[in-house]
Amino acid sequence: MSEPLPSAATTATVFSPQEICRRVDACPKLASLQSINQALHELVNSEQSLSSQIAEIIRRDPSLSARLLRMVNSVYFGLSARINNIEEAVFFLGLRQIRELSMATPVIEDLERLQPASSPLPWKDLWSHSIGTAILTREILASTHLTFDDDTDYLVGLLHNVGKVVMAYAFPEELARIVSTPCASTLEVSRLETGLIGWDHAQIGARYLERHQLSPEIIYAVRYHNEPGRAPRHRLLAAAVQVADHLVRHAGMPNGFESVPPVEADAWTQLEGWNVLYGADGHEAALARASLANALHRLPAMLSGLL
Repeated sequence: MSEPLPSAATTATVFSPQEICRRVDACPKLASLQSINQALHELVNSEQSLSSQIAEIIRRDPSLSARLLRMVNSVYFGLSARINNIEEAVFFLGLRQIRELSMATPVIEDLERLQPASSPLPWKDLWSHSIGTAILTREILASTHLTFDDDTDYLVGLLHNVGKVVMAYAFPEELARIVSTPCASTLEVSRLETGLIGWDHAQIGARYLERHQLSPEIIYAVRYHNEPGRAPRHRLLAAAVQVADHLVRHAGMPNGFESVPPVEADAWTQLEGWNVLYGADGHEAALARASLANALHRLPAMLSGLL
């Protein structure tokens, strides 16, 4: 029998909002969120960029270089000969995937530094889930009327569970109980978090990102990704993250920080976020289903070389 969820009457006041803010604000800031690989970001967005110039900047970052070579040599690309040259890897991957990799790498490495040294938590599962959610959030938003001049559509997915990482730093005992408690759904997990701490991971993550002065689009999407219908602004972004999160879980990549059942096929079409994005199950929803089925098929191979 699963452990009963704590009642709001007995646990909601364990931490006051002021104490929660104090603990979250004491969590170290991430340099990568202030400037996500700015030199490379500017170069890959320039129409005059040369593969040799991009490769030169990547070579300065051993971790990014290693991830780049792992990715291009993964089963996703199916190359007959192994690639060991950064410039060749840039050519095969293309600028979009270089941009995504250059954003994910420093963010994940910074987040890893927040982990307690003795933490038994499944961090690699969280990183796989976060990158997969970022990829599919971008895919979902490409089917809507929203357009982005930057990488907001990727970052909202990458950072949607940053509150879990902050909880490991600021509320380790509460997080340990949350991870070990079986729940019926992600919404039930959020209620458990609120019962033990006072805020759930979405609100904690939003507070943390607000301190980094990230854009309102990212903050609102992270804050409301489990309840996009409640978002006062940027509802489509929050909805896309909710649907992407469930798709990634269905693909066998849970975030490892929750004990919830696997997501059944097409369960995401019953989500509040799906309705926000596509409304009734008409032509637009049918096109989205086809596109996402293809993306889901490709996702495990895309991630295989990243971590």
